[in-house]
Amino acid sequence: MKVALMKQTLHGLATFIPGFRLRQQGTSGTDTARYCYSVWMRHLIMADQNGLCTMPKVVAELGPGDSIGVGLAALLCGAEKYFAFDIVEYASLERNVHIFAELVDLLRRKEKIPSADEFPEAKPQLKSYDFPHHILSDARLNYSCSDSRVDRIRESLLDTLSAESIIRYVAPWHERHLVEKESVDMIFSQAVLEHVDDLTFTYRTFHDWLKPDGFMSHQIDFRCHGTAEKWNGHWAYSDLRWKMIKGRRPYLLNRETHSKHISFLKHTGFRIVGDVATKSPSELSRHEVAVRFRNMPEDDLTTSGAFIQSVKDPGYSPSERIGADA
Repeated sequence: MKVALMKQTLHGLATFIPGFRLRQQGTSGTDTARYCYSVWMRHLIMADQNGLCTMPKVVAELGPGDSIGVGLAALLCGAEKYFAFDIVEYASLERNVHIFAELVDLLRRKEKIPSADEFPEAKPQLKSYDFPHHILSDARLNYSCSDSRVDRIRESLLDTLSAESIIRYVAPWHERHLVEKESVDMIFSQAVLEHVDDLTFTYRTFHDWLKPDGFMSHQIDFRCHGTAEKWNGHWAYSDLRWKMIKGRRPYLLNRETHSKHISFLKHTGFRIVGDVATKSPSELSRHEVAVRFRNMPEDDLTTSGAFIQSVKDPGYSPSERIGADA
């Protein structure tokens, strides 16, 4: 048995032992202001390139991770309300406050966007990492980063449970009624949707939350996340082996492919307006792929990530949803 497979299997099986406690670890993502700034700018710039709204008033993020820094960047760029939903509560107030102060400075200085040289895992890659003056004009920033707005956001951050707070952080989340129907302008995530087990429920929930002219923006990482020695080696595991590896952990990977996400999106009422795939040579041969994935398109074997933006499909009807359930 390969070393990675053996370690992952033993760890997964250990979670079934009575009394075993799962250690809550960070996500190694949104723990610095520069990374959060870089991620938000990517979503904003790609929205501009795809003809989407670049000043959403209400934004929601799935899986903010170690901080809500990306959402704070959205607020500092003019958003008026921010929802953050996670499966585990990772973000701490101390870290959020520290990152917020740095984000204010980055935006007021109109800092260049940190590139792949600084954050090689941040996707998608941009044509230019210059500050997007055409989106964030001086007039817009003078308003969105004014002292009064910064104070308002800071007050909300210090007390997210207040009825006056423009920030709402929920972990864990599992219910649609947490957000009013058709009230959100933009829903985004960064390397999160590969961890969501029930994609149909999640995408349908997002469809319910979005305004008729709202949109979604998601970077999805299809790699094995250390569960195999090959980047796409998780597609070689049988369902039984994968169940052993996952154990009782609240999340790991859903192992869904790029084409599956596109299918889920279309069947839950979305139209794709942007799809930037990250390609990597496959390290699996066809005969190594598990039965469950044997019919995956050839492109899926070489797609290690994708940045997908989508809007509500005006031609979508409930009857299509019923057909997708069949």
